[in-house]
Amino acid sequence: MGKPELRQETEVKSEETNSLKGTFTSVLFLGGFLVLTWLGVFILFLNRF
Repeated sequence: MGKPELRQETEVKSEETNSLKGTFTSVLFLGGFLVLTWLGVFILFLNRF
């Protein structure tokens, strides 16, 4: 029989969550910019007709 494998527990570092806050903020700003740009173009389109 083979030897049972030893499992090593790894600790989750809290440093990763701090960097994700900046990523989330950047995604919100980019999404807001895209929505505002789309609305601006849509309003221009409606005003032309």
